[in-house]
Amino acid sequence: MKLIKTTTAMLFAAAIAATGAFAGTGADGVFTVHNDTETNVVSGFYTSEDDGETWSDNWLSIQIRPGESAEASFHANTGPCEQTLQVGWVGEGGGEVLDEPISIDICEASNVYLEDNDISFD
Repeated sequence: MKLIKTTTAMLFAAAIAATGAFAGTGADGVFTVHNDTETNVVSGFYTSEDDGETWSDNWLSIQIRPGESAEASFHANTGPCEQTLQVGWVGEGGGEVLDEPISIDICEASNVYLEDNDISFD
């Protein structure tokens, strides 16, 4: 999975050049990442092509504050639907705290919800 950084009106958009078939995703392979926490700020979004052995660079150009959302778009038409991702949060003192990696089915995800101690998708 590979992400390409881009910025759009008031929010960031990460265009993901991922391996995956996109039936079931939002319109044209687009899904929305939602920060549904009360106080936590998303500082990083990382992907892994090898189940967490190695990670991509941080693909966020800005932080996502509570209540904000950002769009991500897949651009590929073949490959596995199951992908591994990891989210970073701004920690006390400004460092980054990483969530446990999770696998999501990018062919089925239209929304990714980042919550306190939980990441879900539909």
